[in-house]
Amino acid sequence: MMFAFSAVGGAVAPAGGAGADMARGRIGWIGRFVATALVAGAAGLVAAQAAAPRVDVLVLDGMISPATAEFFSRGLARAQSDGAELVVLELDTPGGLDTSMRAIIKEILSSTVPVATWVGPNGARAASAGTYILYASHIAAMAPASNLGAATPVAIGAGTPEAPSPSQPGPSGHPGSAAPGPIDTMHEKVVNDAAAFLRSLAQLRGRNAEFAERAVRRAQSMSAQEALRAGVIDLIAKDIDDLLRQLNGREITIGASKVRLTLGDAQVVTTHPDWRTGVLALLSNPTLALVLMMLGVYGLFVEVVHPGAAVPGVAGAICLLLGLYALHLLPVNWTGVALILLGAALMIAEVFLPTFGVVGIGGIVALVVGGMMLINTDAGGMRIPFPFLVGVALVSAAVILGFGSFALRVRRRPVVSGREGLIGAQGVVTVVDDQGTWARVEGASWQVRSHEPLAAGTAVRVEKVDGLTLEVSAAGQPRS
Repeated sequence: MMFAFSAVGGAVAPAGGAGADMARGRIGWIGRFVATALVAGAAGLVAAQAAAPRVDVLVLDGMISPATAEFFSRGLARAQSDGAELVVLELDTPGGLDTSMRAIIKEILSSTVPVATWVGPNGARAASAGTYILYASHIAAMAPASNLGAATPVAIGAGTPEAPSPSQPGPSGHPGSAAPGPIDTMHEKVVNDAAAFLRSLAQLRGRNAEFAERAVRRAQSMSAQEALRAGVIDLIAKDIDDLLRQLNGREITIGASKVRLTLGDAQVVTTHPDWRTGVLALLSNPTLALVLMMLGVYGLFVEVVHPGAAVPGVAGAICLLLGLYALHLLPVNWTGVALILLGAALMIAEVFLPTFGVVGIGGIVALVVGGMMLINTDAGGMRIPFPFLVGVALVSAAVILGFGSFALRVRRRPVVSGREGLIGAQGVVTVVDDQGTWARVEGASWQVRSHEPLAAGTAVRVEKVDGLTLEVSAAGQPRS
């Protein structure tokens, strides 16, 4: 028998198995090579993805509200925790609540990640509260066909201010920046506060403070090209890709340090408002909040006057809690909330008290006045129409008085079943013996007693139920 040496270990093996061993060796070597290549490729891909800068884009389209502020806060916190290189706020807004706007600005000013606000796409605007957010951002950019400005705070219930004289100097010393003739002291205070706030943001970011003054005091606006020439914004970009291309390599100041943006081959993650934000935006409507509160009052009232119905009570409790949560999201005047609840309580009391409408009318007045006071006067843009308040008050009065009166009439009706239902029932004496007197009442045989002598066949009327014995009185002559 012939022998051959193994190329690996020099072991002696039959010559006939050498080819098979060599084939298996080649296959094993190829498999190890492929596996190594796959692992190396996957590691390289992961490393490349980890090395690629990340840009988070938050799309904000619509009114600045508590839901908007919550959406931006969550998005910015996620970007900071994920190590994003830049956060881009894609903005298109007509304005919104002062409290929500300031919440967003506080998040921007305290952010450890640069925030670039881009007013886009074409046709977008950063009006009112949007102008403040644009000024507060580390980078202010706009699409070519967009505009900003008209940042005068609007007080609910206030009239339209008169236009100032262009030659009248304002606090900044520039003609045309003066405030219009004050509607009242409160409006003047709000305008002065807003102007100082926007000027401070302009000075912080090195942007045009004169236009900031005019945007607040004279409600002036600018197109994107005008804003770029005036130093209000940093650049014009047609889309997000163009924005990132222009920002690549730019140095941004964050706090006391400077950061150079490296956005080449950036991984862009776009986030739109989700269903949670949509629900919060819906609940942020003060009109809906008022409706939910009144539905809650209706439901609980129906449950009180008709106990055991369950559905009105459960639905009313849910609506009332949702209404209170909606008010928690809004800048409400809690005196207004108290007046609304007092008005509902007075209208309910009218059902039970013989006041001939005095308490009910007081409840309607309290509900309307509370609705007018519900939103703070300096909140702007969130107004409950007065006709709607009057309609809610009248409908509430009709529902509560109508249903309450019906429930009271039903409650005063005599009981027709059970022990109480036997009172006044008619019967006939059937047996009179030494064991007692028995009568048939309502189809059943009852033991009865009476202060009058009774005979079999005597018609009786039940006066009282004492345990299993009925006290009766004769209701007619004995039957033959």
